Amino acid sequence: MDFVEAVKAAGVVGAGGAGFPTHVKLNAKAEWFLVNAAECEPLIETDKYLCRTYPDRIVETVKTIAGHLGASHAVIALKAKYRREMEALQGAIDKSGAPVELFGLRTFYPAGDEQTLVQQVTGRVVPERGLPLDVGCVVDNVGTVLAIADALEGKPVSEKFLSVTGAVKQTRMFHVPLGTPITEILKETEITEPDYAVIVGGPMMGRMLKDKEAIRQAVVTKTTGNLLVLPADHYLVKRSELTEEQMIHRAATACIQCRMCTDMCPRFMIGHEVRPNMVMRNLWREKSISSNEEFEKAFGSAVNCCSCGVCEMFACPMGLSPRKMNEYAKKLLKERGINPARNMHPVAREAVEYRKIPTERLIARLDLSRYVTHDLPQFTEVKVKECMIPLSQHIGKPALPSVKAGDHVEKGALVAAAAEGLSVNIHTGMSGVVTEVTDKGIRICGEEE
Repeated sequence: MDFVEAVKAAGVVGAGGAGFPTHVKLNAKAEWFLVNAAECEPLIETDKYLCRTYPDRIVETVKTIAGHLGASHAVIALKAKYRREMEALQGAIDKSGAPVELFGLRTFYPAGDEQTLVQQVTGRVVPERGLPLDVGCVVDNVGTVLAIADALEGKPVSEKFLSVTGAVKQTRMFHVPLGTPITEILKETEITEPDYAVIVGGPMMGRMLKDKEAIRQAVVTKTTGNLLVLPADHYLVKRSELTEEQMIHRAATACIQCRMCTDMCPRFMIGHEVRPNMVMRNLWREKSISSNEEFEKAFGSAVNCCSCGVCEMFACPMGLSPRKMNEYAKKLLKERGINPARNMHPVAREAVEYRKIPTERLIARLDLSRYVTHDLPQFTEVKVKECMIPLSQHIGKPALPSVKAGDHVEKGALVAAAAEGLSVNIHTGMSGVVTEVTDKGIRICGEEE
């Protein structure tokens, strides 16, 4: 089995983002192979843990992937302040003699954004709504690199590393089967709040789970990297309760057109046409614009928004929601069939190095400073009795079940095959009996020991 086929068979997807099927990304040639170990959002520990724990395996696999891509540059990028991790990786590079470099990023948000990373490391700018490959780069998360290492040894993606941070007595790391209910993980942490919410991911772009039923239903997927526990009355939880209608009304009536949302936008700073202030300015007349040409002038730049949240979580002095309004504008543009032209050769703006959001200031703005710890997370094992493995854990079509209720499966077995087109295989991280198969997922009950 060749390199790409091995990665495809193992069901590897991007571990740090939306879950793009990795075999598609690696079916290419590139000048640069970049490993994203920057831990983009605050209060996530997973990438750092992997760099400290598996530096030799990471470096060796980076060398292998770069060779497959024909890349002349192989770079692991992480924040320079991660000294333990930098030392571990540099030690592995020195020991192996691998042609791999480390790149120390400044501590800012969103340093781990794929396109920001490309610009910082290579000086190149990815086209609007483009891919790093458009400028000769392939980017993979460090967790994805380790999944590729396993794939090349015939081991599929069936388990996931993730951290639990926030309102807990001790930050913890877990390694659990896919489909593990997050309630089983939370049971192993000492949550310090009687009433709490959980963000799956980070505070800027993660998925908010506010009620107990939503928390009970949530499971670990291939893209789960962190659970952030917050008090139920935390600012971020309360903010998430705003309806779209409320956000539109607030934007149309309270925006002062200071332009901070645009001037601090990371995509705007690398040269993309993203102007949330224009979207905010025109919301009041959205329903009265009949001309598609005029509508595109007012709202077209929204299509280049990456939803990083800088505009609404840090930049806006009025506490408005430019990101959500960009998402609203995208929906309207799609309904009208408007697809704005792309700038294929953007140039980073002169101030790109001077308008970076310091992570510590962002943490303070989000009222998360109390949860920052410099202690290393405690690794915790969890025994799972049952898991519900989703069929859609990636960009593209859901996988198709290849088992039925009553079947016995062993750990690592294929339980759902990739659909035709963009899709990935799904494997089980535990042995047991299939008890339920639906159009959403596969439930497996573990064997009694």
